[in-house]
Amino acid sequence: MIQNASLPPQFDDAFRARLLELFCWRRDVRRFRGDPLPPRTLERLIEVACLAPSVGLSQPWRFVIVEDARRRQAVLDNFESCNAEALNTYGGDLSVRYAALKLAGLREAPCHLAVFADRQTGTGHGLGRRTMPEMAEYSTVAAVFSLWLAARAEGIGMGWVSILEPVAITAALDLPADWRFIGYFCLGYPQMENDSPELERLGWEQRRPAADSILRR
Repeated sequence: MIQNASLPPQFDDAFRARLLELFCWRRDVRRFRGDPLPPRTLERLIEVACLAPSVGLSQPWRFVIVEDARRRQAVLDNFESCNAEALNTYGGDLSVRYAALKLAGLREAPCHLAVFADRQTGTGHGLGRRTMPEMAEYSTVAAVFSLWLAARAEGIGMGWVSILEPVAITAALDLPADWRFIGYFCLGYPQMENDSPELERLGWEQRRPAADSILRR
């Protein structure tokens, strides 16, 4: 018998309904207002992110708050270069549609956050990573999503910028070369709220029903 165990919370139907609403209203935000977040907001959201599950309790996530103007500019320059190359891979009408998309909020967002996974961490003693070392990255993504939901619950928008070259970003931020770059995130108050993805509203792609992703064996 466990002594002094805390009683688990009771999550009722009303809570579950609000939780579903939070999931539905989480968006990948690209359009930010310029006003800053309150002091220590980002640090507090990172503390929530660190409650995420991780393989072997390895906690491999590394959060890099990017404040230096020169480093931010280096990230922006890399994005613009990678984005131009990506545009050249599309042709015809798809190229026009791609060029019209807003794919980053790097100029407007008050907060920039780079997230890495440390595959070599000794924390967790390697448990669960012998056959699947990529579990460190998967654990870090779980932390990112936890942060995303926590931010949305406070009315804070978050956008994932993936059109970046990992080696260049790692070098620009002066970080260990063996850290695995997971993503670069913009955070701030969104200009607008919507319960559907912008890419869906712009006709780039449609959300598929969950049944299309389920297989049975």
